[in-house]
Amino acid sequence: MKSIIWENSILKLLDQTKLPLSIEHVDCKTHEEVACCIKNMVVRGAPAIGVAAAYGMVLAAKSFLEESKNDFMDNLYNAGELLKSTRPTAVNLFWAVDKMYRIAKDNETIPNKEIVLILEKTATDIHEEDIILNKSIGAYGVTVVPKGAVIMTHCNAGALATAGYGTALGVIRAAFEKGMLKKVFACETRPLLQGARLTAWELHQDKIPVTLVTDSMAGYLMLQGQIDMVIVGADRIARNGDVANKIGTYSLAILAKYHNIPFFVAAPYSTIDVNMATGKEITVEERHCNEIRHIHGVKVVPEDIQVYNPAFDVTPSELITGIITDKGLLTAPYEIEIEKLFS
Repeated sequence: MKSIIWENSILKLLDQTKLPLSIEHVDCKTHEEVACCIKNMVVRGAPAIGVAAAYGMVLAAKSFLEESKNDFMDNLYNAGELLKSTRPTAVNLFWAVDKMYRIAKDNETIPNKEIVLILEKTATDIHEEDIILNKSIGAYGVTVVPKGAVIMTHCNAGALATAGYGTALGVIRAAFEKGMLKKVFACETRPLLQGARLTAWELHQDKIPVTLVTDSMAGYLMLQGQIDMVIVGADRIARNGDVANKIGTYSLAILAKYHNIPFFVAAPYSTIDVNMATGKEITVEERHCNEIRHIHGVKVVPEDIQVYNPAFDVTPSELITGIITDKGLLTAPYEIEIEKLFS
């Protein structure tokens, strides 16, 4: 199922807040609507957010088409800043917006109409490239998967979080296609249950054996020897290999380390932020307390109880066995490996 569709200058986003109980799309005709969908997690997952933001820049450029060159460029820049303000942790968002604005800036001497066409082509290229990159991640990742593997994953890093196929789930899909996968344990991923609502549903749709567990069951499964490896996605990877991903990832990494279980991260090159030296510099988004106080709109916690709701945590590189990218498998020392990747 496609999470992002570009059709007749309308961005159609699969509403992931409604899945799996209802399959609905939200039509975005302006960059403001795209920004709202990113902020409210109608579209989610770092690669998917980047693709959506690229199309958001196209919609912005189209709306400023008749303005003077200076106003066109100024308004396009402001549109990009609005899009970037929606989710501070996922670097793909910033990467895509900055790339789109840079291309517009490089071509600002030509008519606005022609700039729009170039931007639309760039956005569709980003969209199509993401699927290709995900399949490359799957191909590289399957080389570290043992025969008959039982894999644990957290949150959703599948087709729903990308343009298609997935990063962590891309590796899982590739392993399943090659007959190397026994089953997947999907952690439910509180507070928004992306593992339960999205990952388990996505794998079940593809007839990939999946068992859903609560986040707190992970350590017990590892103690029982039921987990062969952990594979997760990423929202931002620092230059030293520290990884920001959905809250709960750090806990899994510590558990995996204690139980001598390989812990892998799967992500495209656009998730690596070479301008960020370590994970300590990563801004961790804190979301509204009602995501914890309510489950599907039903209040489960009194309003006068304080709530802390960071959406991500940062896993230090020393807990990570390897980072699976579209360019190959990176291992420690990550800073040297990442430098080679971008040289």
